Amino acid sequence: MRQYAVKTSFIFTGHFFITARNKDDAKEFAEKHCGLVIGGDIHSTLPYDVVDWEFPVHPDKEIGQVRANIKPQH
Repeated sequence: MRQYAVKTSFIFTGHFFITARNKDDAKEFAEKHCGLVIGGDIHSTLPYDVVDWEFPVHPDKEIGQVRANIKPQH
């Protein structure tokens, strides 16, 4: 048996609803203040009256390149 590295992407596609002066500010707020951590939650450092979000619970999964694992096994 041989071990393989399988490149895998999990893609959560949803929306942050951000109150801002213009589109550029809204985009900047999303880039700087909104995120997701595996094992955690979708989060934002913006106040609750400025941001809300809607994302599915389950991501889309994409399988990419498969190659023999070159890292030593421990």
